[in-house]
Amino acid sequence: MVRYAHRQDSAYRLPSAIFLLASGLSRREMHNQRIVITGVGALSPNGVGRENYFAALKEGRSGVRTITQFDASSLPSRVAGEVDFDPTLWVDVKNMKHVSRVVPMVIAAADEALKDAKLDPSAVDLETRRSIGVMLGSGGGAVEFSERMYELWFDDHEKQASIYSVPSGTIGTIASEISMAYDLHGFSHLISTGCTSSTDAIGYAYRNLKLGVIDYVVCGGADSTITEAIMTGFCMMRIVANTRNDAPESASRPFSRDRDGFVLSEGAWMFVMEREETAKARGAQIYAEVAGYGSTCDAYHRVRIDESGEEPARAMTLAMKDAGIDPSEVGYLNYHGTSTDLNDRIETRAVKLAFGDHARMLPGSATKSMIGHPQGACGSAGVAATLMAIRDGILPPTINLDTPDPECDLDYIPDLGRRARIDAAVCNTIAFGSKNSALVLKRYA
Repeated sequence: MVRYAHRQDSAYRLPSAIFLLASGLSRREMHNQRIVITGVGALSPNGVGRENYFAALKEGRSGVRTITQFDASSLPSRVAGEVDFDPTLWVDVKNMKHVSRVVPMVIAAADEALKDAKLDPSAVDLETRRSIGVMLGSGGGAVEFSERMYELWFDDHEKQASIYSVPSGTIGTIASEISMAYDLHGFSHLISTGCTSSTDAIGYAYRNLKLGVIDYVVCGGADSTITEAIMTGFCMMRIVANTRNDAPESASRPFSRDRDGFVLSEGAWMFVMEREETAKARGAQIYAEVAGYGSTCDAYHRVRIDESGEEPARAMTLAMKDAGIDPSEVGYLNYHGTSTDLNDRIETRAVKLAFGDHARMLPGSATKSMIGHPQGACGSAGVAATLMAIRDGILPPTINLDTPDPECDLDYIPDLGRRARIDAAVCNTIAFGSKNSALVLKRYA
């Protein structure tokens, strides 16, 4: 296993400024470090496994179905994007009592990403495992597990509850489960910033790799919040789709005039990220370069976006500036595209602000039209879709866009995928609490 020549002692990580002096690398040299993605794993409502997910995107296939995880018959919204997988393949039946549904989901996606990257933690020494970190994004974390435990306690069935009810119910435990599953001793962090969580996790992994803080990062996003309490809360807010319960595949309708809310979903999309020189030295395949990251806050409202669209636009602009590219060089935009009235309109406005005249010529699509909204994992779902577009030259569509909203008047690649070679793409996300984050991915050459 080839290790980065300037890696710090694993027992103590120097602050970046001191590290630059100790390593002999200038800030310019650090900035010029290229960070690449060498492995991808996916568990999605419309495809379990990376290639199945990619195939579903190309075909414009929806994974939204009638909810099966609980009895939703009394709710106004009864559809969701559920992942069809066997959790006991990743966590044994006895231990399933002690973990959330999201844990086997994210372990499965991480396992696929590690194998895809040909990075086998069991085949390397402890020093190398100390150089592999975990950076995960999740909005709800283990909320599904906590709901189960509370139900047992309140029904006086506490003897059936897990003795790990408290630690396994915390959000950060999900990252720890990945680290423990693969004996990884680098940092093990979870970022929870709402719907920007996994975008931020990838952005933080990118920056840590550039600084030489770590050699490899297993990163991405996972969420599984399709629970009765969460769905009831969203129904109370009147922001989830409720008019197509009998036609679930058509319920998620970003940018369409007749959209009526987002579709809650779940999933896990994980990646292996490392520096270019490390990837090349070990002969790893490279999907794309993570070239820029930007994040801002409207500082406006708990759930509403500032109508101006200025801060989402600034996040995209900062990401492009970080990547050293002009807006005119971007060939594809992966939209946040939730299928809510305000979000779609304001995001369209933000794109016009960020890209200027190029916005009219920029093709983009909303992955959520096919998978619903997996909350904090949505950014990683979009990154995986963008990697597929770069690798295969096929831009995924926005399905169910039958009657475009006149105020959403850009090229959203309606209904059918499109062949195109793209050299740079932007992945955009927007979150509750006025948060905005964006990434730039570039074709590796």
